[in-house]
Amino acid sequence: MPKISAPTIAAHRAQTRERILEAVAVLTRDQGIDEISMTDVAAAAGITRTVLYNYFPDKPALLLAFTEQATAGFVDRFQRELPDSAGAAQRLESFVRLQVEALAEHPHPAAAELGASLGPAAYQALADHVAPMQRLLTGILRQGVADGEFAAAPVEPVARLVLAMLGAQRVPLLHGETTAADAARLVSDFTLRALSPAAAGAVGDTV
Repeated sequence: MPKISAPTIAAHRAQTRERILEAVAVLTRDQGIDEISMTDVAAAAGITRTVLYNYFPDKPALLLAFTEQATAGFVDRFQRELPDSAGAAQRLESFVRLQVEALAEHPHPAAAELGASLGPAAYQALADHVAPMQRLLTGILRQGVADGEFAAAPVEPVARLVLAMLGAQRVPLLHGETTAADAARLVSDFTLRALSPAAAGAVGDTV
């Protein structure tokens, strides 16, 4: 690989760090987060393990940095792709689509497996890093309820249910049993039907 060159030490460190995280992105696509090692990352980034440890002391620290970057990128892409005038249903569909595409591109273990791998402290830090995505989804649901697009519902539990459905698409995607488009459509259609004011009224009429 070409040697990294930069005009200052700070710029060199920034380039090296970015190269490390790019290596993690490639490896997660090829192997999955649970399979990669620090040795794999160093080799893919074209640096020694000693240099890698100067940036990230262990795998949990590396995964936390990667997750933070991926989360920031997701939120930025979501906000760029949708106009301010987009309704809640359109925003929900875009959120689900982008989440599924990210899951297909960077497969990761289920939450329980990742927690066992990283340990409770690192797993809590990981949860803190992905919290902006849950807040984004909760905001979409609140907007939908306020605008009358969605039936009244406890938005935080519903957000957790939607994220659980998204997580359930991981294994089918990895095994080629579904496509990102089909998985996104499944979760979006199910969620929008469940949140439909008409569906809620029909349920109320039968109770």
